[in-house]
Amino acid sequence: MTPTSYILGPDRRGRCALVQGDRWLWLGRGEPPGRPRAERLPCPHAEIQPGRVNAHTHLYSGAVPFGITLPTPAAPGLLPILTELWWRLDRALDHATLKASVRAAVADALLCGTTTVFDHHESPRCIDGSLDVVADACRDLGLRALLAYGATERNAGPEEAYAGLRESQRLCRRPPPGIRGCLGLHAGFTVRDDTLSTAGQLAAELGTVVHVHVAEDPEDGRFARERGHQGALSRLLAQRAVPPGSILAHGIDLSQAEIAWADKTGLWLVHNPRSNAANGLPYARVLRHARRVALGSDGHPGPMTAELAKARELGAACGESPKMALHRLRAGWDLASERLGLALGVPLPDRPATADIVAMAGQRAVHVLVGGRLVVRDGALVTGSESAIRRQAQAAAATLNQAMART
Repeated sequence: MTPTSYILGPDRRGRCALVQGDRWLWLGRGEPPGRPRAERLPCPHAEIQPGRVNAHTHLYSGAVPFGITLPTPAAPGLLPILTELWWRLDRALDHATLKASVRAAVADALLCGTTTVFDHHESPRCIDGSLDVVADACRDLGLRALLAYGATERNAGPEEAYAGLRESQRLCRRPPPGIRGCLGLHAGFTVRDDTLSTAGQLAAELGTVVHVHVAEDPEDGRFARERGHQGALSRLLAQRAVPPGSILAHGIDLSQAEIAWADKTGLWLVHNPRSNAANGLPYARVLRHARRVALGSDGHPGPMTAELAKARELGAACGESPKMALHRLRAGWDLASERLGLALGVPLPDRPATADIVAMAGQRAVHVLVGGRLVVRDGALVTGSESAIRRQAQAAAATLNQAMART
């Protein structure tokens, strides 16, 4: 019989953790009270922590580290990077290459101690059923996820956008265990006002939120101002596209007034420091004025501590306290608890926590439990073959290189 109780530890600080079923009941020095019967997961060189949350990512890019050739944009700026790299990649995806890409990204996340992701997906050639492919990979390997299709009109006009909204709507209505859906938009400058308002209306009807890129660079705000709005967020608010609790990725070019509107509306902002730096974008200084900011990777692989380190490095150059970056990493627990109905974090004497728990040794996980399910043990993936996942990702990368050359 598969055990439902685990004792992690002692870790390098002499602490043990008790997990029973999907609940993390206790964390402390020495043995858990009552000497419960449970399977042991020793981790003498690791540190027991709550699982990490990646508040904005793109799992479809998981095959990139396995040999996808990304061309150098002909001109500087974010828009050439999008049009010549990432939008070519998402147009190249089919269900088979999407599956291999997502499985590679999910395995990487779990092995780096990430237990929950907020994924923003796009695959214009295979919209219908694409979120099932993503959800199946997450469920199979054991990652929690909030999924959305980023509706856009940039390839095939309004019908493409409505297909994306329908895909998110379908998942919201029938989410599999461990997975939730929300509505998604790529970015305001790639859709009409009607699409914005439809997304907000559907989210309200479904009791969910909208996940959208906002003000990643000046283009989003410029597009909005040309249509009579003060900025990118003011346009979204005017169309009622972002219900309370919605998730705004980036926000680099927002004004302080828009940040105040975001706080008043109860919106979340997600800081993606590695991606912003890689794309030559400025540090998102304006986010220091926001109350609800979490950290995301924007599709970059590796541990969330890499985002933490980059946030600290860039923030220090702008006079920010290193505590701000840590607060944003931990805010992911609040965001995920809010959207997924969890109790993430460490357990309290009168409040068990959700059993999303990791034992970390540096940048890698020794053990990972998600909802009490053991998915990484002794540094190895339990729920899938890492070698097979790598082989499939390499094959997908070769296929995607050929497809991208044709787009």
